Amino acid sequence: MTMLRSLATTLRIITYNKVGFLGFLAVLAIVLLSFVGPYFVELDTKTKVDKIYQPPSQEFWLGTDHQGRDIFSQIVHGGREVIEVAVIAAALSTAIAVTFGTLSGFAGGWVDTAVMSITDIVLTIPQLPLLLVLAALIQLNNMMALGVLLGLLGWPALLRAVRSQALSLKERDFVEAARALDLGTWHIVFREIVPNMMTYIIVSFALAMTGAVYAQVGLVLFGLVPFSGSNWGVMLSLAWVRGAIFYKDSIWYIMMPVAAIVILQLSVVTMTRSLELVFNPRLRTGE
Repeated sequence: MTMLRSLATTLRIITYNKVGFLGFLAVLAIVLLSFVGPYFVELDTKTKVDKIYQPPSQEFWLGTDHQGRDIFSQIVHGGREVIEVAVIAAALSTAIAVTFGTLSGFAGGWVDTAVMSITDIVLTIPQLPLLLVLAALIQLNNMMALGVLLGLLGWPALLRAVRSQALSLKERDFVEAARALDLGTWHIVFREIVPNMMTYIIVSFALAMTGAVYAQVGLVLFGLVPFSGSNWGVMLSLAWVRGAIFYKDSIWYIMMPVAAIVILQLSVVTMTRSLELVFNPRLRTGE
């Protein structure tokens, strides 16, 4: 009962910000469509030469591709990989940035110098060229490998920002009290400082997800990540390779995966408005 009551309270807080609540509903709808939808919508793999590049209709809700296959079924089956890679990459990069950024800001001294030196080195390396080189050298034949790679490269900017937050928070009275009680570095970092940065961390996690989506779609578009043919990035890659831009009726095949990616990105970003209210009571005005 306590868990249900807490969940109900959280959902009620999410509704305070209407834009954030709409983003939350959109994210929930996209997740359900991508993870549950494939059980109800069969992927259309049959070539139909008489129905190539058809516009949306009652038979094909989002039109057809260069082989006459239903685009809607590809959208439904193509979102899971995109979301999973984005979550893995965002979770890993956020965990690295929060752990070492907070520790660096709180501990100072040689710890801060070592962490920031490594961070500055990684931050100066151009990310896209490095991703292209690594993707060409490493066999990224599954979503876990790509998510880990993106996560290992996406933490430096966030770490610097987290360190700045930690430098500010470590001067607060509650941190000084924890020091006086000799609670230890790990307790102070993860029980006192990190919880007070949750709003910032959630927003950073959402932005990391959007960056990971763009990165993976770009790699797939370049043909460096051999994901399934229903992946949104693969749909764009096939549209480019098959010369869809040269056909006047192919606009639906090109724009549908683009629209799906944009809607996912926009929904995640706007949802953070409501999540900020959940983790920062001072922002709530509807109670």
